[in-house]
Amino acid sequence: MLNEEKAVVVFSGGQDSTTCLFWAKQQFAEVEVVTFDYGQRHKQEIECAAAIAHDLGVQQTVLDMSLLNQLAPNALTRTDVEITHEEGELPSTFVDGRNLLFLSFAAILAKQKGARHLVTGVCETDFSGYPDCRDSFVKSMNVTLNLSMDYPFVIHTPLMWLDKAQTWKMADDLGAFDYVRERTLTCYNGVIGDGCGECPACKLRKAGLDRYVEQRAAAGSVGADVR
Repeated sequence: MLNEEKAVVVFSGGQDSTTCLFWAKQQFAEVEVVTFDYGQRHKQEIECAAAIAHDLGVQQTVLDMSLLNQLAPNALTRTDVEITHEEGELPSTFVDGRNLLFLSFAAILAKQKGARHLVTGVCETDFSGYPDCRDSFVKSMNVTLNLSMDYPFVIHTPLMWLDKAQTWKMADDLGAFDYVRERTLTCYNGVIGDGCGECPACKLRKAGLDRYVEQRAAAGSVGADVR
């Protein structure tokens, strides 16, 4: 049953947030997105998010979060920082405080717009060890936001317990498999669609895609093109 309330989706134009956007559009009567410009190493992310928002007919707000670039130098914002992930350590793409700040500012925006539902694509299954993608963090943040603004926010995390193959299945179930595959930007090197194939984000995305395609073939599914 469609929820007549309003939702704001934290939106980067990547596989996860776009899948969440399709999910939110099925769940809520009114949906907007908020995109954060924090000095990403490729501006294509902002452009891709804007194109998808326009394509799907949702209002987008872009907020300047460039202070993150000054406070937490990392491989996502600095071309002179190599993308690495050593065993037992956080990847160099981890940005301290990113989801903390994103959810805080998304909540402030949502309250001004009369929305109490926040949707984010964080995931504790395929999450590269990022501490701010954990379910415990999101639940804590939900309580903090409600107390800080005396407002009944509800943070939704549709992907929290899904691996990448299951995320592809969700997109397929939502009728968005081809769209997500062809129009989203997950690649750290700024290549839309299947990406560069070499960066950690592309490898994780492709591994999940390959697993889902195999599972669907084994189940005898037909439908979306799985080139």
